[in-house]
Amino acid sequence: MNDLVRIGLGGGCHWCTEAVFQSLKGVKKVDQGYISASNDTDTFFEGVIVHFNPEIINLEILIEIHLKTHQSAKNHSLRSRYLSAIYAFDKLQYAEAKNKLKRLSEQSLDFITQVHFLGEFKASREQITNYYKTDPERPFCKKYIVPKLELIQNDFVNYIK
Repeated sequence: MNDLVRIGLGGGCHWCTEAVFQSLKGVKKVDQGYISASNDTDTFFEGVIVHFNPEIINLEILIEIHLKTHQSAKNHSLRSRYLSAIYAFDKLQYAEAKNKLKRLSEQSLDFITQVHFLGEFKASREQITNYYKTDPERPFCKKYIVPKLELIQNDFVNYIK
């Protein structure tokens, strides 16, 4: 088995993003928190670090799921808090993410998602981590997280735990 690989993802509320990636086979851990890009380590956005086994789920599938589970094609008033981004840990990952976005854009899908090298990560306080797992009956979970989980259950059924 390969060692786990990490990728940073941001786009929407980190509670939603955390729940989506926790539901996938091959994802061993999801760190919820705030991420900065290497070119601007003073500005942080909500995001997650996904620790995954590439023998079970590859980066390309993770990126597709990420793009489909947040508003990756349009701006909105909360972009200053929720940057649509992929945060790479190395040059190979960066190139793979850029290539995946380019291929999807050629299919007439227009993404605003940016690819950056990860700068810093600050973990969320423990009281708000595992938000969906600790109480899926919360109104926020039902309104925002459940529809995202239903989407991936339909479109990525082979990757659901």
